[in-house]
Amino acid sequence: MKVGLGHTTLSTADGGIADPAETARRAEAAGLDSLWVSDHLAWGMPILESALTLAAAAAVTRRLEIGFSVLQLALRPLPWAAKQIGTLQTLSGGRLQLGVGIGGMPADEWAAAGVPIGERARRTDDALRALPDLLRGDPVELPLASGARVELSPAAPMPKVWIGGASPAALRRAARLGDAWLPAVVTLEQLRDGRRVLREESEKAGRPAPGVGVSVFATLDAHLGGMSHEALVDLCSNDFGYPREHAEAAVVGGKPAQVAERLAAFAEQGVEHVVVVPFGGGPWERQCDLLAEARSLI
Repeated sequence: MKVGLGHTTLSTADGGIADPAETARRAEAAGLDSLWVSDHLAWGMPILESALTLAAAAAVTRRLEIGFSVLQLALRPLPWAAKQIGTLQTLSGGRLQLGVGIGGMPADEWAAAGVPIGERARRTDDALRALPDLLRGDPVELPLASGARVELSPAAPMPKVWIGGASPAALRRAARLGDAWLPAVVTLEQLRDGRRVLREESEKAGRPAPGVGVSVFATLDAHLGGMSHEALVDLCSNDFGYPREHAEAAVVGGKPAQVAERLAAFAEQGVEHVVVVPFGGGPWERQCDLLAEARSLI
């Protein structure tokens, strides 16, 4: 199982955003497999533009995979999104992992981007269907563009597509349009149930069952004065809307050996890539190193 680090929640000692290039260098040197970013226009907290952040990470590394967790594909005009994705594939030498979700929160960013929030699911599905041809450089008649056609160049390899979300609709989308499923903050029971649904839906679609990943919220440095497990559960319950019992079962925390034990449980459920999103406000360097130590113990 590969272990990746979520960049978006990492901060410097003075509360600034962790430099993505420095984070990527350290993650690669520490033995982590990937660096992932969230994707928002306006999120109520400082956040860097996701494609540019991954480009900075790709430029200073050679092995580290880079990923969207997850790209709100429908929030952008499709040709521009395809151009960004193809460029990242080219710059990284094919290391991009394309996580895609329909988003929806906060609603204001959809209005700001001029995209009707009620159309996001349909726009996402249309984009996923058209994206392989766009990256291949084939002429494509664009959905929602009144017959406009575009032919992108240079061509780029299609990245692996991870479909975010844990709803029935997200599982159907993963089975029919994705290569893998990437839910966030789910329990082991949800993973087991989701894999069963994926097998059923992919069989209906005549496709192989997708792979499975997971994005987990974690407190890695509570034993060093960082956010406690209880505080992270409170955050997930009060700010993110998860039922408290669910948050208790889904979040990860503890010393590296305890984190390794929790991550190993995901591997036993067939998870091939886990993205760990650290919370706690401790220095990003410490978060990176603690996760790397946990990875080494799995």
